[in-house]
Amino acid sequence: MLALFDLDNTLIDRNGSLVGWAQGFAQSRQLPDGAENVICERLRERAYPADFVHLRAALGLGDDPGDLWREYVDGIARSVRCLPGAREGLDALRGGGWTLGVATNGAGDIQRAKLAAAGIVSYFDGICVSEEIGARKPAREHFAAAAALCGRQLSTGGWMVGDNPETDIEGARTAGLRTAWVTTGRTWTDGLSEPDIVASGVAEAIVAMRQARF
Repeated sequence: MLALFDLDNTLIDRNGSLVGWAQGFAQSRQLPDGAENVICERLRERAYPADFVHLRAALGLGDDPGDLWREYVDGIARSVRCLPGAREGLDALRGGGWTLGVATNGAGDIQRAKLAAAGIVSYFDGICVSEEIGARKPAREHFAAAAALCGRQLSTGGWMVGDNPETDIEGARTAGLRTAWVTTGRTWTDGLSEPDIVASGVAEAIVAMRQARF
């Protein structure tokens, strides 16, 4: 069975890493109060090199935007942590013969740096990053590419595990996958088809997937 996983705030704690990095960066540059909020607001949903062109101007920095991006990539990679039970759950799936992949939006260098730093690359048969394939979730093309990188096809079915109702769950459902939503304390978004599994975290989602009979 194929299982695709979102990366940020599904397998790893991106929000916590971002806040910690922004605070440390603001302190190291002796930026005024509120600078970390400006950084987090800009980078909350996603981060690309172009965002640091904006932040350089907004924060009055003299650094080259490319240097700022590399500092961000290195800093986030150093601070990234897997969410509770993620490694154990992935290990159980691999032991059960599942085919595992990552389906994530974002820039290739930062997403791959986070995966490497978290120490979970070896669990996955394929890693699909939107920047590298030219298609972002919720596009069907993204899920098809993720499955193909794992040596599978969407027509054979599988699961998508993620925290974003629109890009992860609705997108995967449209692509023909079953879905497990990691709530992180939220309620489901009205107007969207409900996921097959609702779980408080990735560990709970994996247990439910292993027990599911569809």
